[in-house]
Amino acid sequence: MRFAAYAHQHRRRVGVVEDDGTLLPLPGVSSLTVLLAETGGLPGLLDAGAAALDGPAGPHVSDVRLLPPLQPSSVRDFVTFEEHVEGVRRSVDGVSGVPEQWYAAPTFYFTNPHAIYGHQDDIPMPPGSAVLDFELEVGAVIGREGRDLTPAQARDHIVGYTVFNDWSARDLQSAEMKVGLGPCKGKDTATTLGPYLVTADELEPYRDTEGLLRLALTAEVNGQVVGKDRLSNMSWTFEEMTAYASRGTRVVPGDVLGSGTCGNGGCLAELWGLRGERTPPALRPGDTVSLTVEGIGTLINTVVPGADPVPLPAGRRRDRERP
Repeated sequence: MRFAAYAHQHRRRVGVVEDDGTLLPLPGVSSLTVLLAETGGLPGLLDAGAAALDGPAGPHVSDVRLLPPLQPSSVRDFVTFEEHVEGVRRSVDGVSGVPEQWYAAPTFYFTNPHAIYGHQDDIPMPPGSAVLDFELEVGAVIGREGRDLTPAQARDHIVGYTVFNDWSARDLQSAEMKVGLGPCKGKDTATTLGPYLVTADELEPYRDTEGLLRLALTAEVNGQVVGKDRLSNMSWTFEEMTAYASRGTRVVPGDVLGSGTCGNGGCLAELWGLRGERTPPALRPGDTVSLTVEGIGTLINTVVPGADPVPLPAGRRRDRERP
């Protein structure tokens, strides 16, 4: 099944999306995150969706504002594509190759769950940035709480998938990561999820013998294709990523795990690193980014001007008085 969150006639709703785009509202449901917590995983979500099939049809997706499919409890963004690591390290840090430590575990960072945008939402330029980039990813959504999971157990905790765009201010990112704490304001302004949540069972036909999902990925800027890859080029499965995320802690309903950016043009910075120049150029207001994932859908957003940064002083150099 495909689920959408949407606004229609001043109300927030959740519905099943039919093949022709007709929405079938779930009675009394306005939050997919809450529904996941209440239904306890994929079987319960499918039961809730099946109940909507017997109800009256709602509007068409073209007649509503699609919202992010859910408001995440947390967002862990992984980096699982070697090709992306190679290109972006060259572009952002000026070094080549993949660190040997990268192969030891599926590394991730936490990004901002309070800056989630949906399909067709305008994306503001991050304050102070002139080098904005997109990142084509797939997000796995957790439907059941779990802790210290094995990859086999983790499969039952993934309820579905959505397209994930990790907007990145490369100039801010490059400067702030010299401190050694990872991305900060370079990744803080926007993450887009959508257009739908596609339940995990829908994508099982794409699963290969290693447990990876063999989905075609395409990135376009202003109608021009800039990247193509396959999700099966990931170095870890979503189940392995979920197991690692749950190590020593919990994953809970509504958590989102990003695949990390695909290779072969999954973002502009990778291409800049390979080509030694900013071609295509960084995103500017008026540019439209379309990200398509086979079996899930197409996520479209347009960049608009953002706020000016509020001035702050530089850090104070102290003489380190002691009591």
